[in-house]
Amino acid sequence: MYPSIIKISQFINKHLLLLCACLFAIRGSYLFINQLDLIGDETYYWDWSRQLDWCYYSKPPMVAWLIRLFTELGGNSVAIVRLPTVVLGTIFLAYFYATTKAIYNAQTAALALLMILATPANLIANFIMTIDPPLYCFWIMSIYFLQQALFKRNLLDWLWAGMATGAALLSKQVALLIPLMLIGYLLMDKQRYPLFKKEFFIYLTPIVLCMIPILLWNQNHDWVMYNHSKGHFSTQEQISLLKKLEQSYTVLLYQLLLLTPIIATLITINSFKLTLKLKHLSAQEQFLVWMGPILLIGFIVINFFQKTQGNWPMPFYFTGIMLLSAQWQKGQWQKTIKYGLMIGYFMVILTYSLPLLIQFFKLQNTAIDPTYRFRNTQEFVNHITKERQRLLTESKADFILTIGHRYLASQLAFYLPEHPQIYRYENKGGVYSQYEIWPGPTKYIGKTALIITDKASQTLPKELTDIFNNIEKISEIHDPTDNNKKYGLYLAEGLKSWPAKAASLQTENNIE
Repeated sequence: MYPSIIKISQFINKHLLLLCACLFAIRGSYLFINQLDLIGDETYYWDWSRQLDWCYYSKPPMVAWLIRLFTELGGNSVAIVRLPTVVLGTIFLAYFYATTKAIYNAQTAALALLMILATPANLIANFIMTIDPPLYCFWIMSIYFLQQALFKRNLLDWLWAGMATGAALLSKQVALLIPLMLIGYLLMDKQRYPLFKKEFFIYLTPIVLCMIPILLWNQNHDWVMYNHSKGHFSTQEQISLLKKLEQSYTVLLYQLLLLTPIIATLITINSFKLTLKLKHLSAQEQFLVWMGPILLIGFIVINFFQKTQGNWPMPFYFTGIMLLSAQWQKGQWQKTIKYGLMIGYFMVILTYSLPLLIQFFKLQNTAIDPTYRFRNTQEFVNHITKERQRLLTESKADFILTIGHRYLASQLAFYLPEHPQIYRYENKGGVYSQYEIWPGPTKYIGKTALIITDKASQTLPKELTDIFNNIEKISEIHDPTDNNKKYGLYLAEGLKSWPAKAASLQTENNIE
């Protein structure tokens, strides 16, 4: 082990609370000083938070609950919407360190912490407020309490583990893999079978209790979340072998960028290696392999046969990093991991510096600007606001209706000064987002709407024009990121009716 790394790990062990506090301060400050807009998913989940429920079109409710909690306390600003990521991320680091220390030792825990902090994925999870930050936090809490329950024999930890997994399930459906992997681990050894009589059911009870309201909500909404999730694995679209390989390559490349090339490669190699000799590992390491590497290998295999998304396997790397850290301390791959850390921290610093670098080199909205998704939304909505004020001085639009992607509706809802409720008209007639589940603008019968469409050149569907007395195109607005794209603004007078929801909820094969 290199002396410099030993010194850093010793500092971490002595000053863990100070390190977490500093990281919290740095990451929290960054939220308030950067000028990056919310991306579409963030405004979409923020709009969810204004109508709290037990479930939503595509995901369980945790992300909406957390955003609502923080905005109630701090207001509807970009930084406040994102602040839960830093809180959850700090809790994550504490439990990640504690889990590694409990299974190995303080030195291994410090090395694992060094490694995960060197990944851009950890940075992103402390900045973008989507379903992933709460999932990661409650996932690692589940792993911590499960290892305490299994190896410290504390009965209460089974309950804490179940509550953590229940919270993870309320964050994202993939958390169901935790109890499934636990079953696999317990079935490996007959000496663990007695845990099925009592302890496992103590663990399972909170999970079931968290699952019940989600199931009831879906039962009342034609199982829309289930159908949406099933759509991710649809085999209806036939693509060539070359296209499949291209998709698989893209997802694997995404792993290298999120984990850094060296760390991601070593975790994958170590995962295959430890899985092959699973029966010869200690009980603690068997548990870690079941809770991450086996899932990671399964994802890699599935990736060659089924369309996947690059962020899906992120929780599977957590215990993989712990296991790699233990191998590192034993003397394996030390030089390689050293270079991996150097590359990783360079990528992390570069990521934090991107907004300044893009501005300094005047690369905004170019093909090589990776921050384009975080820019110009506020500017675009400001243009909408000015057009509303200029064009509607004599007539008044009582509500706003959008045609296009759900992001258009959610971004208008967040960035318009009054945060109005935005309605969305779905051309296909089915349910493709949360906006089709919520009630339509039936309270505005007889009123006037401002219609905003993301394609100024498109003809409004006849089904829409039929439900208004009169619709007139009043303006076009250029997309700030693309001069070839225009948004259309229409004034629609006299809403006569609103289409009834489709009898069978449809889903859009669109991953969030």
